[in-house]
Amino acid sequence: MAVLTPTAGRGATDPPGPGPDTTPRPARRIGFTQRLGRWDVKLSPYLYISPFFVLFALTGLFPLLYTAYVSVHQWNLLGGQGEFVGLQNYADVLAQPTFWKALTNTFSIFVLSSVPQVLVAIALAALLDQNLRAATFWRMGVLVPYVVMPVAVSMIFGRLFADQYGFINELLGVVGMDPVAWHGDRFASHVAIATMVNFRWTGYNTLIFLAAMQAVPRELYEAAVIDGAGRVRQFFSVTVPQIRATIIFIVITATIGGLQIFDEVRLFDQQGLGGADRQWMTVVLYLYDVAWGNQKNFGRGAAVAWILFLIIVVIGLVNFLITRRISTSDPRSGARPRRGA
Repeated sequence: MAVLTPTAGRGATDPPGPGPDTTPRPARRIGFTQRLGRWDVKLSPYLYISPFFVLFALTGLFPLLYTAYVSVHQWNLLGGQGEFVGLQNYADVLAQPTFWKALTNTFSIFVLSSVPQVLVAIALAALLDQNLRAATFWRMGVLVPYVVMPVAVSMIFGRLFADQYGFINELLGVVGMDPVAWHGDRFASHVAIATMVNFRWTGYNTLIFLAAMQAVPRELYEAAVIDGAGRVRQFFSVTVPQIRATIIFIVITATIGGLQIFDEVRLFDQQGLGGADRQWMTVVLYLYDVAWGNQKNFGRGAAVAWILFLIIVVIGLVNFLITRRISTSDPRSGARPRRGA
């Protein structure tokens, strides 16, 4: 039986049917509810994040700008605001040898603390990444020093590193070594303060490294095992390339924290500010001494704060450039060890 199409029966000479309607139609009016919904989609993300920026403007941005205003005025703790002096406060700070000594001490303590801290933290994270019994207990155990109050840590380590009757010097005497002047010698005081910093922050950085290691795809390790790579080779050829962005993050944050160190150096010896010869005074402790200590000069103290801020900004820019270079490269390149390596 033949199937008839819609055009069946129409003659070849019949005129075609009417074409599509090309008459312009009036624009459809959007109701208030739809318009409100569109605005809600556009504005709601900014409203959700606005509390952070409001709090940052009140507690971060405004004090920063106000500190810049104070730094260009003669401002005394007792007398209040004085006349405008421009960059004279900055010139006075840079001309003081104590500032340069404090800056040198700050970088020395940072090097003695950050380098061992990063190495020990990444080693502990590699151990915790293995199949250990009671893994949660060990992972929480490394975080215990971080939750201890800095004041308590400083007081305890201040007694451990006491020049006389200190526990560390007693141990050195047992093994036949001479006692160390932890508060008198400049380098020894830096080692003692760096030990306190390492005690507090190594566990925290360990957990960050551990989180990064657990995000590494397991198939990379399986491929490395097939290629005959051992544990050490897997660590340097698979783990380290995959977490290098985290390593950069830890190094930069440790640098910023080292530049702002205050609690440990302030409580290392409560009798003075950085020792008799300022042998362990840091930049923040120097700022405290200038603003609230002997000089009581808020203008110079604000100048010290801004100099430290600019140093941190430079390090932050270096961090941005390094991170951008890492993000644009292939994170998997070089991760798999060569066969027979």
